[in-house]
Amino acid sequence: MEESLTPGLDRIDLKILRALQADGRMTNAELAVRVNVSAATCHRRTQRLFDEGYITGVRAEITPAAVGLGELVMVGVVLDRSTPDSFAAFENAVAQMKDVLDCNLVAGDFDYLLKIRVRDMADFNKLHGEKLIALPGVRQTRTFFVMKQVKENARLPF
Repeated sequence: MEESLTPGLDRIDLKILRALQADGRMTNAELAVRVNVSAATCHRRTQRLFDEGYITGVRAEITPAAVGLGELVMVGVVLDRSTPDSFAAFENAVAQMKDVLDCNLVAGDFDYLLKIRVRDMADFNKLHGEKLIALPGVRQTRTFFVMKQVKENARLPF
């Protein structure tokens, strides 16, 4: 059953992915022991997983408040037109904004849902007034200040 859900990946590849998702700081030697293969095999397989795009990167998870970005804000955006050109213009502009952590095209009440980290409400107010409403094609935004993060960046369930 695993094979049908993950074409191109075998049992060892899945073990490598699960182990790295749990602890990206693990050395190749530690990973090899964990998945029960030689270090050379583990290195070759891990490199293939990177090369083929199964692993897109490894990075540290930073506590947002520790770097002055303690407020999480979700913003629903409605564009004035639903055309490929208006979507492309909006997406290109958002891609340049360092404050926007995630931007997703969604079905439902909004065209896009943005995930943004800021210092505080005043910081968001400035960002909203100077940048968000000036993005190409924006007709309306709805802002949701997150009161409590119940679950964030969970591991993929494979």
